[in-house]
Amino acid sequence: MSEKSYQNVSEIARLQNQELYRAISWTGSFQDYLNLAHQEPDVLRTAYQRMFDMIISHGTDVYTDQKKEITRYLFFYDLPNQGREAVFGLDIPLMRLVNIFKGAACGYGPERRIILLHGPVGSAKSSIVRLIKRGLEDYSRTDRGKLYTFNWILPPEMVRISGGETTFPNPMNQDPILLVPPEWRRQVVTDLIGEDRFRYPIESLTLDYDLDPASRLIYNELLRHYNGDWEKVVSNHVQVRRLVLSEKDRVGIGTFQPKDEKNQDSTELTGDLNYRKIAEYGSDSDPRAFNFDGEFNIANRGIVEFIEMLKLDVAFLYDLLGATQEHKIKPKKFAQTDIDEVIIGHTNEAEYKKLLGNEFMEALRDRTIKVDIPYITRVSEEQKIYAKNFHAGRIKKHIAPHTLEMASMWSVLTRLQPPTNQNISLIQKMKLYDGKLISGYTVDTIKELRKNSEGEAMTGISPRYVQDKLSAVLVSEEVSGCINPFMVMNELEKGLRNHTLITSEEQRENYREILALVKEEYENVVKHELQRVISADEESITRLCAKYIDNVKAYTLKESIRDKYSGNRMDPDEKLMRSIEEKIDVPENRKDDFRSELMNFIGALALEHKQFDYKQNERLLRALELKLFEDSRDTLKFSTLGGAGVLDKEDQGKLDVIRKRLITEYHYCEDCASDILHYATSIFARGDTKIP
Repeated sequence: MSEKSYQNVSEIARLQNQELYRAISWTGSFQDYLNLAHQEPDVLRTAYQRMFDMIISHGTDVYTDQKKEITRYLFFYDLPNQGREAVFGLDIPLMRLVNIFKGAACGYGPERRIILLHGPVGSAKSSIVRLIKRGLEDYSRTDRGKLYTFNWILPPEMVRISGGETTFPNPMNQDPILLVPPEWRRQVVTDLIGEDRFRYPIESLTLDYDLDPASRLIYNELLRHYNGDWEKVVSNHVQVRRLVLSEKDRVGIGTFQPKDEKNQDSTELTGDLNYRKIAEYGSDSDPRAFNFDGEFNIANRGIVEFIEMLKLDVAFLYDLLGATQEHKIKPKKFAQTDIDEVIIGHTNEAEYKKLLGNEFMEALRDRTIKVDIPYITRVSEEQKIYAKNFHAGRIKKHIAPHTLEMASMWSVLTRLQPPTNQNISLIQKMKLYDGKLISGYTVDTIKELRKNSEGEAMTGISPRYVQDKLSAVLVSEEVSGCINPFMVMNELEKGLRNHTLITSEEQRENYREILALVKEEYENVVKHELQRVISADEESITRLCAKYIDNVKAYTLKESIRDKYSGNRMDPDEKLMRSIEEKIDVPENRKDDFRSELMNFIGALALEHKQFDYKQNERLLRALELKLFEDSRDTLKFSTLGGAGVLDKEDQGKLDVIRKRLITEYHYCEDCASDILHYATSIFARGDTKIP
C-alpha cells in the first residue's frame, strides 16, 4: 500500500495521467487524419473488427479437452489486477461466439445478423455483454484501439448552416473517411492503406456508407458555398478528433431495455424530432431539428445491447431487421441512414420458445445467430464464481474448506441429466465432467455422456440462488466465527421452499435428494482428508516403506529376513505385505508379479546409480498412506479424537499434531478444525471406517 497521504489537491493531482488525457483529447485536420490512416490502417476498422481485435489483444490460451482443441479467450477471465467481473467455465460457448465475431470482422456474413445469447437465468449472458462493452470503452482509450470522428467548424458568418453553432459535432460520430465522396472512396482507401497492410479484406470496410442527414446537409451547403471545391470544404471546415467510447456518455455504446408494450416507442431506437427547433428551421424534415440520440444512433461505431430482446414490440422489429441486414436505420422524416455497429441481444428459454412459435417472427429468426450460454457443468469452474465474491479480503468470517466446493457441487448436479448408462452414477458423471480420473472410464465415456445429454445445463439452479444463500449464512446472527459446509447446505435446502423458479414439488424433492448426495460426498471428502492428515508423518511412511521393501526383496529372492531386535531369522511378513497391497487392489494371484515388477524397477534405478523414492510411485504412496492411517486409527480412538472423552498425554499429543496440520496445511481455523474432528467422531462412531 502506498505511504503517500492524499490530503491536499496537489498530491491528488499527481494521480492524473495527463499524457493519456492529451492523447484522447487529440484534434487535427483532415490531412492529419489521412496521415494517421496511412501510418496506422487500423483506425479505419469496422465496429466488428475493432471488437474482435480488442478480445484478441488480451491473449489466448489453447488447451485440449476430450481430444478437442479449445481456445480460451483471456479477455473474459479474471486476469490479475484487472478489477472487473469475469466469466468462468464457458470456454466452448465463448469460442463459438468469438468465431462469429471473427467471421463478421472479415465480412463473411455474420456482421449482417443479430447475435442472440440464449440461456437460462443467471448463465452469464448479461455479464458477457457487459464485459464486451467495458472492454470496448477501455480499448478505445489505448493506442491500439484508436478511432476518430469529426466536427464541423464554421466562422460566425456561416453559422446559419449549423443552426448558430460555430462547432457542430457529427451527431453519429462517423468515420472522417466518409467525407471522401463514395465514388472516390475505394480508390483512396486502397491507395492509403494498401491491401497488404490491412489484416482484413478491404471489401469488409464500410466504404459505401453515406454521411448522416445533418452532416450531409452541412456538407452540401459548404460545397455550394465553395462552388463544388471539395478540398476547401474539408481543409477549412473539418476538425478531426479522437473518439472515446463510453456508455455513460452515450458515445458508441447503447443499451435498450423494453418497457411495457403500451409505452414502447420506436423513436427510442432511431431518434426523434426536436420540436423546439422546428420553428427555428421552419420544417420538421430539417435534420438540424432532429435529435440523433436513439440507441442505434449513439451506438454507431460500437455496440448496441438489447436486454430481453424478444420482448420487443413488433414495431421495433422492423427497425431491428433493417439495422441488421442492411446496416441502415430509418429516422422519422429522413432517408435511411447508415450505421456501423455490433447488434447483440440476450433472452431466456421461455421468450425464445415464443419466438419459435410466432410465424410473424420468421424474418427475425432468419437474421439471428443464436449462441447457447448454458450453466456451468464443471464444479471447479462454478466454485470460482463464489470464490471471487466470498474471499478472505472481502468478508470477515472464515469459510471452512470445501464449503464453496459443496455448494458448487450441488448447483452443478441440479443441471446434469441422469446418465443413460446405468453403470455411471450422477456423482461420477459430475467428476468426469470436471476432469477427474475414474478407473474404467475414458475420454470416450465423457463424449458419450455429453452426446446423450442434449440440452443439458439449460435448466437447474442458478448461481444467484447459491450466492444469496451464502450471503444469508454470512450475515446470520446465529453464525459466529466460521462458516462450514453443513450451514450452507442447510440454508440451501431451507430456501427451496420459497424458490420462485421451482414450479413443482417433484422438482423440489429432486433437488433435496441431490443435496443428500452432496452430503454423502462431503463425508467421503472428510474421511479422505483425515486419512491424509493422520498419515502425513513422513518419517513413519518412510519406515513403513523400508520395511515393506525389505520384505518384498526377501520374498522375491526366497530369503529369510533378520529381526533387528532379536537378531533371529524369519520368513518375510506376508501379512504386512498383503495389508499394503490390498489397499491398491492387488489381487492374491497377482501379488508375485507386482512384487517382481517393483524389485526390477528398483534394480534398474540402482544400475543408474539412482535411489528409489516411494513418492514417485503414486500407487505405492497411496497404499502406504492408507496402511498408516489404518494403524493410526486403531491406536487413536476417534471417540477421544473429537474431544468427547478424557485424553491421556499421548492421545492429546496426537490430536494436537492433527489439529495443527488441518490448520497449517489444509486452511482450517481453530473452530472448523474442531468441527471436522467432531464430525469424524460421528462417522467412525457409527462403524463407518471405509476410506474412499
